[in-house]
Formats: sequence, C-alpha cells, structure tokens
Amino acid sequence: MKRIVSLLLVLSVVFALGMTAMAAEEKAAPEAPKYTITIQNPTPGHTYEAYQIFAATLSKDGKILSDVKWGTGVTQEVQTAMGNAADKVLELTDEGKAKNFAKEVAKYLNSANAKKSSAVDGNNYTIGNLEAGYYLVKDTDGSVTGHDSYTAYIMQVVGDKTVSPKSGVAQVEKKVKDINDTTGAMTEWQDSADYDVNDEIPFQLKATLAPNVDAYNTYKVVFHDTLSEGLTYKNVQKITIDGNEVTSHFTVTHTPEGNKLTISCDDVKAQGARNDSVIIVEYTATLNDKAVLGSKGNPNTVHLEFSNNPNYAGEAAASPMGKTPEDKVMIFTYQVEVNKVNEKDQPLQGAGFTLYKKYKDEAENEGYRKIGEEKTGGTTFNWTGLDDGEYKLVETTTPDGYNTMKDVLFTIDAAHDEVSENPALNTLTGGDTFTGAVDTGKLTAQIVNKPGVQLPSTGGVGTTIFYIAGGVLVLLSGVVLLTKKRSYEQA
Repeated sequence: MKRIVSLLLVLSVVFALGMTAMAAEEKAAPEAPKYTITIQNPTPGHTYEAYQIFAATLSKDGKILSDVKWGTGVTQEVQTAMGNAADKVLELTDEGKAKNFAKEVAKYLNSANAKKSSAVDGNNYTIGNLEAGYYLVKDTDGSVTGHDSYTAYIMQVVGDKTVSPKSGVAQVEKKVKDINDTTGAMTEWQDSADYDVNDEIPFQLKATLAPNVDAYNTYKVVFHDTLSEGLTYKNVQKITIDGNEVTSHFTVTHTPEGNKLTISCDDVKAQGARNDSVIIVEYTATLNDKAVLGSKGNPNTVHLEFSNNPNYAGEAAASPMGKTPEDKVMIFTYQVEVNKVNEKDQPLQGAGFTLYKKYKDEAENEGYRKIGEEKTGGTTFNWTGLDDGEYKLVETTTPDGYNTMKDVLFTIDAAHDEVSENPALNTLTGGDTFTGAVDTGKLTAQIVNKPGVQLPSTGGVGTTIFYIAGGVLVLLSGVVLLTKKRSYEQA
C-alpha cells in the first residue's frame, strides 16, 4: 500500500507539473501579429478606410496565406453573391480581374468593421492594427472634393506596408495665338495676345486626363469656358483625342447670359481615351466693341470637370466629378488719340483724319488698308480697338489757312506675358510720335498744322516794291539819257 500510495503521489505531482507547463505554454502563446499600412499621398485632407476582404492563416515564414475565408470587412451577403472565398482570391493574381473584383466587392462592405486612417503629416496616412489577409483600401465615400480623385485597390497584408495611391486627376489649360497683321507672323499657343476689334481670335482648350483612366468603367469630361464681354463666340472648329478628330459624342452649348461655353462628353473612353490621353478643343471668337482697353484686358477662363471615382458603377452621365482650378488667357487692345493744334500748341478746329493699317496680304495702296471712315469735327480724334502693327495717319481735311501736314507713319508695339498664370501688359509704345500708357492702353500725340504764307494786302509792301522798282527804272533811264547827251556834246 505504501508503494501504491507513493506511486500515486508521484503521478499526481507529475500530472500537476504537466498541467502547469501546459498552462504556461498556453499563457505564453503569442498573439497573431498586427500590421500597419502607410499611405503616401502629397494631397492633404484625405480619409482612408481599410476593409478586410479575405482572412487567412499566415505561415511561420510569413510567405503563405492558407485557410482563406471571407473577412470581417464584408457582409454575409458576399458569400451568396460572389461565391467561395478560396476561389475568388485567385482572381487577385490578374490585374484586370482584380480591378473588377474591387468594384464588385465594394457593394458588400461592412462599414462597422472599417479601419480608419490617421494622418501622420501632410503626406502620410496610417491604418494600424490589421491582421493578415487581403484588404480593400479606399477613400471614404463623400470625403474627396475639389481637384482630387478617389482611390481603391486590393492589397495583401502580411507585414507592414507602404503604398502610394495610383490615383490621378485631369489637368486643363487655355491658350490663344497672336497674329501680327503687318508681318503676318503667328505665335504658338500662349497665354496672351492683342487684337483689333472685329478680328477673329483662335482659342485652344487642352485637357490631359488622369493616369488611371483605365481603372474607370466610364470617364466623363466637361469643359467650362467663360468668355469676357468683349468677345463674341463664333464656333467650335475641331475636337481631337490624342490627335484623332472626334466628330460626334461631344455636346457644345453656348449660353449668352454670362457668355459661357460648355463642351461635354459622358464617356471619352468610348471615343478612345486612355490613361493620360489629351483632348483638344479649338474654337474662335470675335473681339467686339465692348472690349476693355489697356492693362485690365479681356480675361477668358476655363476649368474642367472630370470623373474622379473609379469605384463608381452607375450611369455615366451621373458620374461623381472633380474640378480643376481655372486657367486664364488675356486679350489686349489699344486706342490711338490725336490732338490737333496750331503752331502755338493751341487746339485747332477744321481738320479731318483717316487712319490706315499695313497688312501683309494687302496688294494695293502700298499695303495699307483704311480703318473706318474719315474722322472730322472737334480737335481730338480717337480710334479704339487696335493691336500692334504699322500705321499711317493721313490728314484728309486741312483747316482753312493751314498747310496739309505730311503723313505720319508709326508702329504700335506692345509687350505682354506670353506664359503666365495671370498675363499682364508690360509696355506700350508708338514710335517717336505717340506716347503709350499701359494702364489705359492709349497712345497719344499732338499733331501740329502750320499756317500758309500770308499774301500782301493793297498799299502794303507789295506795291511799295513796284514803286521802288519803277523809281529805279526812271533813275536808270535818266542816267542813260545824261550819258548819251554828254557823248553828243563831246562829239
């Protein structure tokens, strides 16, 4: 009995020690590791979410996920709608299928189990405390505004991750060409130009699409162009996508109220647009008599609305839209003012002037073409709505009693910013005769008329000359007679 009792005691001690060891092992068993996703984005103000789409067991070497099942980030309906998790995870090995999978599974997200991001600084966001598995990382719905776009992508998490969203936004710019009528020279597309009233002006709108257009089901763009009051819209001449002209599917609308022009397409992908595609719209407008003179100029702006949510699966026309900042071009025009004065710099009535401009394509009149009709009356004469080039001022009616002045040849020369976010008029000159003022856009000159030669009146110096001449002749005659008489006497 003593031996049996001793054996039982030994066994109980061993069992107790074993239980203690097992308890210690269970207590010491490490928890499943947790990971952090760091999202690098230079655009501040984002809010990201991570949804666990697939949960799995991570192998000890951290290379294999096994026992894949639907994760906590999706609802139970996903099992019925999308099938077995182990089968669906295989689709993530194909980039195209992965994009489609992300859009489809987004319908079954469980917002209650979303892991929210924290902003570390302006360029980094973190989502922590994540178990191993596959996650859908996306911008929170309704959180993206302005010139920005949503992101969504599937990623495997088996350790800490640092990612940069493959999102992007469209860009837009507006340009104009400048033409010198005298030389015929035309610039490339730039940010400013000067024109005469009634000239047709070529404009270009250029949109560069986002680098992730292929991730969208449809991609919508809308150009919003606003013309100044001094411009009259004429027509759209051409629309191209990556250099290929598009003859349909774009809607062009001009609204006189506010002088607004919109050009839109619900789905440019259907017209061949892809990542980073370039869409160009060319149209013309005419400078009218409401154009503002001088440095204030006639500003014209454009901004672009563009699809900014690749996760959207609804109708193309209702696509969520982002908006670019405005881009501006400036059109300048000027004024010539002539003040008529006499030789004493006093205002002189009775003159009439005609202004001519030299055109490269003008065959007659030495290349000069008349600008409007002759201006008469008063002592100040104005021509408004002029641009750079060579001009000739002709006095076509001369004040009574004055000599007609010689034709005045002068050149209007202006310098304005060709590349600038806010183009400015920097200089305005009119040769030696005219003085230019940048702020008003006015070139001013005093044109002097000199009086003609005054004819002598009766009894004046004119007749005196005749009297003197006659007296001289009489005197000479007397001298001749006296000389002859002496010659006879001597003979």
